[in-house]
Amino acid sequence: MDRPPAARITLLDGFRLDVPGRHRRSAADELPRGVQRLVAHLCLSHRPTRTATAGQLWPDVPEDHAHGSLRSALWRLNKAAPGLIEVSGSALRLAGGVRVDVWELDDWAQRAINPTGGADDVAVPDTALLGDLLPGWYDDWVLLERERLRQLRMQALEAVAAGLAFRGRHCEALEAAYAAVRADPLRESAHRTVVRVHLAQGNLAEALRAYEFFRAMVEDELGVPPTEQMTRLVQDIARLRRSLCGERRAPGGAWSRPER
Repeated sequence: MDRPPAARITLLDGFRLDVPGRHRRSAADELPRGVQRLVAHLCLSHRPTRTATAGQLWPDVPEDHAHGSLRSALWRLNKAAPGLIEVSGSALRLAGGVRVDVWELDDWAQRAINPTGGADDVAVPDTALLGDLLPGWYDDWVLLERERLRQLRMQALEAVAAGLAFRGRHCEALEAAYAAVRADPLRESAHRTVVRVHLAQGNLAEALRAYEFFRAMVEDELGVPPTEQMTRLVQDIARLRRSLCGERRAPGGAWSRPER
């Protein structure tokens, strides 16, 4: 017997709640912001207690008021999405089978960083997993989790790019590497990954171009040169370029022809 479809909660690129049998937007539209925060908190926590949840979501009011707000939020949520939350003693949790995009991101990232060897472990993620966590939300517990997920996703993208390049799937490797670059344009390790993929593909000019792009950007934005680790990747190409073109290094790091 087939299981009925489970509810799905989306937190990346904004809050959405898809309840089977209802219009995709209707469930979320019925939820006040306080109820959305309750659902999001349960997605990002591990079986929190009622007291901990009330204190986290309503920190600036007396405890009895916070508990009252929690009871009201639970009642509203059960009306809009019956059975979404289970209460076990003093603990709260999402019902079994509920799907959460942040959990899927965590699962993909862990498999990408520690692959088991299967092809599926080194795949570029669905674009739905590339958005920021709850943009426009500024609760401390959201900000901390947003940064954790951002770092985890970039590490996973770099690992996926390296794995795909090793398997000769260079186009997909570049897609993953550039996704990491877009997530943090000043992250050197992401740009190093781009350079390595070009080198693995034998595209020396593209590798040097990617290096020069990063060098110019960090010198302009931060006033610092790339690290030695980055420069070593292309130093042999640079030497060859100088010897073939008769170029010399000018102050500031740019390449120029000698004066005649």
